[in-house]
Amino acid sequence: MLLAAVIVVIAVAVVFDYTNGFHDAANAIATSVATRALSPRVALLMAAVMNLIGAFLGTEVASTVGSGIIEAPQGMEGLAVVLAALLGAIAWNLVTWWFGLPSSSSHALIGGLVGAATASAGTVKWGGVVDKVLIPMVLSPVVGFVLAGLVMIAILWIFKDRRPAKLTRGFRVAQTVSAAAMALGHGLQDAQKTMGVIVLALIVGGFHQGTDVPWWVVLISAGALSAGTYAGGWRIMRTLGRRIIDLDPPRGFAAELTASAVLYTTAFAFAAPISTTQTITSSILGVGATKRLSAVRWNVAANIAVAWVVTLPAAALCAALAFWAIHPLFT
Repeated sequence: MLLAAVIVVIAVAVVFDYTNGFHDAANAIATSVATRALSPRVALLMAAVMNLIGAFLGTEVASTVGSGIIEAPQGMEGLAVVLAALLGAIAWNLVTWWFGLPSSSSHALIGGLVGAATASAGTVKWGGVVDKVLIPMVLSPVVGFVLAGLVMIAILWIFKDRRPAKLTRGFRVAQTVSAAAMALGHGLQDAQKTMGVIVLALIVGGFHQGTDVPWWVVLISAGALSAGTYAGGWRIMRTLGRRIIDLDPPRGFAAELTASAVLYTTAFAFAAPISTTQTITSSILGVGATKRLSAVRWNVAANIAVAWVVTLPAAALCAALAFWAIHPLFT
């Protein structure tokens, strides 16, 4: 019975990873597609491959998610908590995908873990939530916005005497590299979150000790995220690529370069599970503001900001409801 429950939880974790992929595919490629640097299918294929590679670059974030957010009870009770967290995160991912809102799959998963643990009267490690989730959640968009604006100003100054047509062609080529870097960072960050949840399920089920991530967990997490990315998230891609600002190749390059730098820094230096969605969106806003403030469609940005704020409590509520629904099956 315990083994069957662990297998079910792992299967649902893979489903979450897949929804994370198609929900967040826009993070890596929306700017490149919007500027016509890459065709949609080529961009999706490139993003899927780089997501796959990025998932093998580290497990620090996985350790944070698996052991730094909640302390789940052993046995069936703990597996019910993990399963409910995943169901809550999936539900919120699908809601925001349907409305084309680039919310954070990462924060949906964190919110799900907190909500399910609270519903079960379990232990939430609030210090870890604050240090590794809430503080980076506030800081990473600010850093992305400011840094992207500075990078864009530097580009405008360095290339001020170049012909616009030649400059556009050059930055379309450069965007191939920056989009690949962004997709690599997405794989590095987001695949690890699913790894952490699977390891947590194995631990509470009694099939694993410590926070090391088995190779097969890395493999299935990377594969599911990559497959979901290739399936694409066209609704959200339209929001990021067209509705916030009218991007050109230099601004697309600056946004992707900045966002990927923030993703790598937080993953390797702080082991913080930040939102790739927030990072790229704030970077797009930053480069747009250098054009002129009116170039940014702030009403769209405001809707996205609301989704960011609501994601943690909404996913927590979904997970709590899921726990109360499935708990009788795990007793």
